[in-house]
Amino acid sequence: MKILSAAFQSSSPDLAKCPETDLPEFAFIGRSNVGKSSLINMLTRAEGLAKVSRVPGKTRLINFFTINNTWSLVDLPGYGYAKVGRKQRSSFSAFVAEYLQRRPNLLGTFVLIDVRLSPQKLDLEFLHWMVGCGLPFVIAFTKADKLTEKAAQKNIEAFFGSMKEISEEPPEFVISSSKSDTGRAEILGLIASALAGEP
Repeated sequence: MKILSAAFQSSSPDLAKCPETDLPEFAFIGRSNVGKSSLINMLTRAEGLAKVSRVPGKTRLINFFTINNTWSLVDLPGYGYAKVGRKQRSSFSAFVAEYLQRRPNLLGTFVLIDVRLSPQKLDLEFLHWMVGCGLPFVIAFTKADKLTEKAAQKNIEAFFGSMKEISEEPPEFVISSSKSDTGRAEILGLIASALAGEP
């Protein structure tokens, strides 16, 4: 798939205010500071499309980007950022969950996992919820340029070892790096296949 155009469409604080559109959507979500904005900018080749911040948790709205005028990339708030009260975090989690469960044109979600880290409780809890809801997702391991291939593979194996308690079958995954474009073709290929109606 070639990205010919990528443009910001709108931001929404909850499902009710999401844009009324029939365009198929693909959501991106992960823990704060997982490199989501950088990955989105790498995929679209549009520097600055998604705002990159050094402060975790800056994305607190559902952000929609129209790609090739035919589908939407949706940037969801990262889960688990520290500088927010418990009441805010509960509300924040609720509207993300509502979007993921009730948005009719959402075709799939890419869950971003920092490949440098050992299995994290927040990631596993979120994936447990996704599996329990029967929501389709692909794991995108990020920041692969930050460590050796052998070290990355070791962490991926450890992560899937932890996921055995969540799902009998390991989910589909992609290894990515916004610095080296690793995983770009694979992620766009998965989106293209979904748009074509392929499993």
